[in-house]
Amino acid sequence: MYFTDRGIEELEHRRGDDQISLGWLAEQLREFVDENPEFETAIERLATHLARLDDEDEDDE
Repeated sequence: MYFTDRGIEELEHRRGDDQISLGWLAEQLREFVDENPEFETAIERLATHLARLDDEDEDDE
């Protein structure tokens, strides 16, 4: 288990039934990077990964 799994599990446990917009998520990520600039690269990679999920599905076809 990676250390990050604990945070992901907590997120799922606490917020797993919540419905949010991607606009809300983007704003939360911006605020997080503003407060924690050392994580800018990781957040950028996560955001790019999420933005391109459909591209990966198209590559499989």
